[in-house]
Amino acid sequence: MRTKLSQFKFELNEKLIARTPSKRRDDSRLMVVNRATGEIEHKMFSDLLDFYDEGDSLVFNNTKVFPARLYGLKEKTQARIEVFLLRELNAQARLWDVLVDPARKIRVGNKLYFNDKRGVTKLVAEVVDNTTSRGRTIRFLYDGPNDQFLNELHSLGNTPLPKLLEREADSRDAERYQTVFASEIGAVAAPTAGLHFSRETLMRMELKGIKKAEITLHLGLGTFRDIEVEDLSKHKMDAEYFRVEQPAVDIVNATKREGGLICAVGTTSVRACENSVSAERLLATNEGWTNKFIFPPYDFHIPDHLLTNFHLPKSSLFITTCAFGGIDLILEAYKIAQKEKYRFFAYGDAMLII
Repeated sequence: MRTKLSQFKFELNEKLIARTPSKRRDDSRLMVVNRATGEIEHKMFSDLLDFYDEGDSLVFNNTKVFPARLYGLKEKTQARIEVFLLRELNAQARLWDVLVDPARKIRVGNKLYFNDKRGVTKLVAEVVDNTTSRGRTIRFLYDGPNDQFLNELHSLGNTPLPKLLEREADSRDAERYQTVFASEIGAVAAPTAGLHFSRETLMRMELKGIKKAEITLHLGLGTFRDIEVEDLSKHKMDAEYFRVEQPAVDIVNATKREGGLICAVGTTSVRACENSVSAERLLATNEGWTNKFIFPPYDFHIPDHLLTNFHLPKSSLFITTCAFGGIDLILEAYKIAQKEKYRFFAYGDAMLII
């Protein structure tokens, strides 16, 4: 029996979408969903560690969001153009895949000028190809060393807040739309389940003997793209770079062998882990590009628990959550979440599925 997109539809009260972060990272609420009993509990995120003991492990995605949203001026007309950096294609040639808005104004051969706050031009780029309706390939015309170029790019860029938040990024977003353990730069969106962890929470984990395994998956916009096919087996995810290294493998596999619990922090951690399963159903080192799309029914190999945020209807993130927790139970949990006024989306509250 085929899994259909329409099974993951629900009506979301958009007033519940969190437009701003909570005052402190671990101030958010935590819904706990028990798959075995169907019980749903209401906690605070600070209660999370009550579910884990010495010998258990949490798997974090340590990707770091780069300031991917730039604003440039088109040559001659001086029209303001948003340029959203998707990924670097060739460092030596300074080639990047980008999205442009408004796209109708941008053609191959156009030049874009990127100025600092004083109006001084810091970078110039030329459009060299069309990729999709809004997609372009651009080449930055810059002669200096690569580290200087990246410094200029980062100084001009803005935190890539989702458009759904309907506001410009401000100074707090530079810190809060980034996990405290982010170290590997390359994502254009934050792994939002990890945003709830403060340094104090991580310290409490360490004191309690709960292990921290880090993997990397650089989120692209494809994770959030609308799914346009009813038969989910025909949906193709955009490829995203991931890496699972030996330290994480050692922590996770030792935990599994000793009977401890593995909690994946976020659906991206799940995808990286499930893309790296050995013949023995243990975690294996792996690196590359993955377009793995996890939808029901799916037999999970690595995580025992999943910590995630409250997602949008029919999104790949919600579908993966349902694959882990069960479609009916998660739909019921989301109905209760709306009734209880949980906050949704990137800056929203958390759900722990056990």
